[in-house]
Amino acid sequence: MADLIARLFTFTGTGALLHQPFVQRALLAAAVLGLIAGLLAPLIVSRGMAFAVHGTSELSFTGGVAALFLGGTAAVGLGAVGGALVAALVFGLLGLRRRERDSVIGVVLAFGLGLGVLMLAVYPGRSANKFGLLTGSIVSVDSTNLWLLAGCAAIVVATLLVWYRPLLFASTDPDVASARGVPVRALSMVFAALIGLSTAVAVPAVGAILVLAVLVTPGAAAARVSANPLVVTLLAILFAEVSLVGGTVASLAPGLPISGYVTTLIFLCYLGCRVVGRYRPPARRLA
Repeated sequence: MADLIARLFTFTGTGALLHQPFVQRALLAAAVLGLIAGLLAPLIVSRGMAFAVHGTSELSFTGGVAALFLGGTAAVGLGAVGGALVAALVFGLLGLRRRERDSVIGVVLAFGLGLGVLMLAVYPGRSANKFGLLTGSIVSVDSTNLWLLAGCAAIVVATLLVWYRPLLFASTDPDVASARGVPVRALSMVFAALIGLSTAVAVPAVGAILVLAVLVTPGAAAARVSANPLVVTLLAILFAEVSLVGGTVASLAPGLPISGYVTTLIFLCYLGCRVVGRYRPPARRLA
């Protein structure tokens, strides 16, 4: 136990590791993911779509396994993207109303994961390493992954610049937004596509399991201390960046997976915001 604790908190040699190209790529990927997560997390929380993010990330694993089964290892990444996008669009089409969404996601998620496990079981080649889709490996991010992340970030930013106000309106009060002529269903599909795209490019880096924390917790934390959309978004970006970049740096010297560090940092942000939120007027909080 003492040795494990020492590894968890040993940072000797981190400075030398920061000069390594693969570490620099990992930090850059973490920063881009933090931007994407911070921009989307408040809307995800406002729309009550945390379970949808979980379902989309898990079904990206199914898409990757399907690509492995049909096209070999080279197609796994594309399969993960396809699986995430299809899942997000299905959730957007079938689960528009919040009272229907959880049941739709539960049904599709159970079927997709069962199918993925079956294909993985009958795959004749070596597939042990493909479980990395569940756990991720941000230090293995290459230039291609960085370009994909940058492209995703550009799409998210451009879409929010054009559609942010109607998306926010449709997220906070879809019935009133629909009555006032806002294309709620179309915006739901657009937002679902953004979630699918973001999840698909994030899963290879941080894994399907960690995507839920990255895309939900920053928004949930920021919503505890402010009701101003701009403030909430800026805080969510800050929390996501601190957690992802800080978690990556903290994991370097011990050589341990980043998931524990990232989730711990982001959970501490959430706890801190809950404490702060208790001493603010209720009208200033969203959640």
